[in-house]
Amino acid sequence: MRQELLSVTELSGSRHEIGLAHGRTHARLIQRSLEVYDRLFHDFVGIRWARACVEAERFGRMIERGFPEILEEMDAIAEGAGVEPADILTLNCRSEISLTRASGGCSAFALARGGTQWLAQNWDWRTDQLHNVVVLKISGQDHAPLISVGEAGMVAKIGMNAHGIGVCLNAIRSQTCGEGLPIHVALRKILESPDLESAVAVATRDRVCSPAHFLLADAKGQAVGLEVQPGEPGRLEAEGGVVTHTNHLYAAANQVEDFPRPDSRPRLARLDALLHTFLAAQGEIGASELFEILSDHHGEPLSICRHFNPAQPEEERMETLFGVVMNLTERRLIVRHGKPCENQNGLLVTL
Repeated sequence: MRQELLSVTELSGSRHEIGLAHGRTHARLIQRSLEVYDRLFHDFVGIRWARACVEAERFGRMIERGFPEILEEMDAIAEGAGVEPADILTLNCRSEISLTRASGGCSAFALARGGTQWLAQNWDWRTDQLHNVVVLKISGQDHAPLISVGEAGMVAKIGMNAHGIGVCLNAIRSQTCGEGLPIHVALRKILESPDLESAVAVATRDRVCSPAHFLLADAKGQAVGLEVQPGEPGRLEAEGGVVTHTNHLYAAANQVEDFPRPDSRPRLARLDALLHTFLAAQGEIGASELFEILSDHHGEPLSICRHFNPAQPEEERMETLFGVVMNLTERRLIVRHGKPCENQNGLLVTL
């Protein structure tokens, strides 16, 4: 995969103004994302885009109940990109539509060290989404500025806000789907939260309609893992300032059935080992040391830093599309586009 230089897209104003600028700026990438997910839905669940749009309608009703104001922004993204509102709704509900088969290989961790709260992860997904990654810096009228690193046309994914609230995401493959906010809409609501309590309430009060893991932390040094689902989320407390997660459930394993791929548990064990041995031997920790963890190839090709694996079926080949390290204490986010082991020139964004 060839890395392209990422830049920050700054969006501000009303929900409509933010969405319109998002759509206009990234119209080409949004249209490519629709093509990617048309193929993905066909590969994973045997449906084409038109059918996926029909399935997404029920999630639109859930958003109307739980976060109605984001629908205005989503409609404006569609207007700016020259696509239908149903296309943007479906794009933002892609996890729910493909949840029975699709799960990436993301590895995430929180680390409190030396008075600094860190969040970091690799986002592993299909190679054809590599060049549709965008970095959005959003300054809305009714919430603090936020940064989201994700996919063009989607309202949020991984990021942080000016209050020092950050969130990472691990996909969970499961057939469970109920009432609540779609995963990526819930992530945006978390990124608009003024404090950690409000962010956690998105999972405990609003609920999330399909399983995932949200790793939350704040600038005060608090971190918690939430295995979200339509019921009460499983909760993972920090141990020694550390929370780790990959792509299987363990706090909520008795509540929800999941179907993890074989590499999820070995990656988690490796992540734990690195955080408790490699970092224990280090002095001062910075972003570069954390990117070393995200660049780890132990157990390759199904490693923390994930490369092309020809042994997998073509439709299931997941690779690391970006690595991100957040210093919540200083409101600094660095993203390396592509594999973190191959790209030393990260994009720095501050709030």
